[in-house]
Amino acid sequence: MVTRSSLDPIEEARARIRLRYQRATRAHPGMRQIGLSAERIGRKSGAKKLPPIQILRQRWREIAGEQLYKYCRPERLSGGKDGRVLTLLVVPQAAPMVQHQSETLRQRVSVSAGGDITAIKIKQGALGNEPAKPMRRKTRPLTRAEREALQESAARIQDDKLRAAIVALGEAMLTAEDTPPADTSGTGGDLPF
Repeated sequence: MVTRSSLDPIEEARARIRLRYQRATRAHPGMRQIGLSAERIGRKSGAKKLPPIQILRQRWREIAGEQLYKYCRPERLSGGKDGRVLTLLVVPQAAPMVQHQSETLRQRVSVSAGGDITAIKIKQGALGNEPAKPMRRKTRPLTRAEREALQESAARIQDDKLRAAIVALGEAMLTAEDTPPADTSGTGGDLPF
């Protein structure tokens, strides 16, 4: 082992000069040009031209994970001097679950959107673009026998308005098909909790 005191000052100066010129030389001189070419190609692909919210919307499934993807979507990315705030549109029933995992989600979004997401704001609402459609069941016409039986069973009711309401309810119940209404909430089924 060579110690500092055992080297001649002239040899030490020569060693420093050699290190100055040999330190941090590229092992593969052509790699820099390859890296620059790859960066140019990546720039032209268009991913960096999109606003960060569009990139988040495109990659939301992989950023949020399958469970959270079902119940929330990125809506807005607002900036401030202390960092940006991501506003998520969340199904109301899933808001506590998303709130509980908001810090993990913030970290993932920060990595994907540039690193300065400081908070997540939760806005509750439906996930679809169109407003919620009223659920309607298929109906069939009421037969004559069913109508007579319904009128006969409601005949004992003295109040005319109440009798008419009971008859209307009976008609609605008898004419409804047995198929369940379609799921229009956009969540894909029941919530896990």
